Formats: sequence, C-alpha cells, structure tokens
Amino acid sequence: MHPDIENIITNIENVMIGKRNVVELSLVALLVGGHVLLEDVPGVGKTMMVKSLAKSVNANFRRIQFTPDLLPSDVTGVSIYNPKEMEFQFHPGPLMGNIILADEINRTSPKTQSALLEGLEEANITIDGITYELPKPFFVMATQNPIEYEGTYPLPEAQLDRFLLKITMGYPTMVEELEILNRFQNLPPIDKLKPVIDIDGLLTLQKEMKNVFIDESIKHYIVSIVNSTREDRNIYLGASPRGSIALMKAGQAYAFMYGRDYVLPDDIQYLAPFVLSHRIILNSESKFEGITTEKIIKNIVKKISVPVKRNVKL
Repeated sequence: MHPDIENIITNIENVMIGKRNVVELSLVALLVGGHVLLEDVPGVGKTMMVKSLAKSVNANFRRIQFTPDLLPSDVTGVSIYNPKEMEFQFHPGPLMGNIILADEINRTSPKTQSALLEGLEEANITIDGITYELPKPFFVMATQNPIEYEGTYPLPEAQLDRFLLKITMGYPTMVEELEILNRFQNLPPIDKLKPVIDIDGLLTLQKEMKNVFIDESIKHYIVSIVNSTREDRNIYLGASPRGSIALMKAGQAYAFMYGRDYVLPDDIQYLAPFVLSHRIILNSESKFEGITTEKIIKNIVKKISVPVKRNVKL
C-alpha cells in the first residue's frame, strides 16, 4: 500500500475498529475528489469516522445537521448588508470547508438538498449571482438512516448520482464492540489523534492518482458493466455515462492506494457495487421480490467476461 495512505488508515484505526473497508473506500472518494453517501443506522461510528479522517489529514471539518426547517442559505451562506461599508458582504456557510459531514441529509427539504448539488459537482457555489470557489480538497460524506422514513425526503436520482460511492458500515462484532468499550472507557481516542499528512500532501496524492494507467481493455470492461445495467430485465433505469467515469476514476484511486500504477479487473469488480448500486432504479417486480441493487450489480459483474490481455496497439 502507498505509505502515506497506509499512515492515514493506521491513524484512523486508532479510533475506528473493524471498519478498514469503509475507511479505504472513503479514501478512494477523497483521492478522486468525489463524495460518499453513507447509509446506516445511528450509533455505528459515522461521525467519528469522518472526524478521524479530517484530523488525520489536518483538514477543516464542518458538520451540518440537516433538519426539516433548514434553509439553503444555512448551508451555503448568505450576503448581509453592511451599513458601515454600504455594501453586501458574503458570510460563508458550513459548506465552506474541506471535509463536510452532511448528517441525515434526507431529513431536510428538497430545496435545501439541492443547495448541495452545485458544490458536489462543480466544487463551487453561487450566491446572489456571484460564484465562490470551495476550498480544496472538498469532500462531503452524507449520511442517512435507512430505517426511519417518516418525515423524510428521499434523495432524487439526480442528487444520488453526484455521490461517487454508496457504502454502509454495519454493526461491529462482539470482540470489536468490547474493544470499543475499552478504548472509550476514559478519554475518547479521537482527542489524542494527530495529523499524519497536511493538505498540500493530500493534494499531491490527488494529482499523482490521476497518472495511474488504465488500459483500453479495462475501459471496455467498465463500459460493458455499465451498459448491462441498461439492458437488465430487473432494472427500470440503468446507470448513465457518469457512472462509467466514476467507476474508472475509483479504479485508478484504488490501484494507487495499493501502490500500483495500473488498474486491474479485480479493482473494477470490487468497486462496481459501491459505485453503481445507487445509480440504478429497480422495476416494481424486483422491488417486490426483495432484490437489492447491490445484488443486481454483483450478478451483472459475474456475467461480464473479464479481460485477460492488454489491448496493445503497435
């Protein structure tokens, strides 16, 4: 594994126990410059994980608690008239940070949810006709509770598509939960956490990741998987080309994380359910039968022939 990334993961694991795959996937999104939708029940460590990530890379952390009465300006910021200067001055909202925790995003209204769209896709926000660039790096981890749906506003497909990955954390094992009790018996371990890399170092990693080679055969493999989501009989709406781009970039980041300068088919196979499951819509029959989008993507990946030879052009 890349030494800097290994240091970040090891540092986060001083707080998080048994969630290495979640930490790795979060770093994949961070390296790409994408964002994560974390769907899980309360109390499994979602907030702690994001805080640990922010501390490990010495980033500016902001937390937004989404509620039904939250306004778009509460997220992006607002221009307020200054009578002394006789002009409007922009007061930035919590979205102006490096690492943002958008907690329970489905609790707020679609109008406020849409305030995130420009930031998620363009890395800037527009207030009163003036565009403000968001800090770099800019990473959003949005959480939602999959159990309680009363008084919630499900995210529209257009907004789901803006998240690079959708992941879950799950409950810890009994052994892991016992270790959690031991670590949190006195001071929370996050209070002792120190940065292992700075913002400039993280930005350098993001630039280096883009140089990871991806062969034409791997690109064809990605397109075949995504195209199959548009033809599967269980799927009402398949993934768009944005899904292909997301899977390619995630593959580059995952390969870079493991110290490789090239992408393997195994990388694509592993990442496909996390990248594509929230980008498809099942038909009513499949929903009634209890089929999940993750299972559909895994079945599609199994059916697509794996490239075993580089597409070398002489």
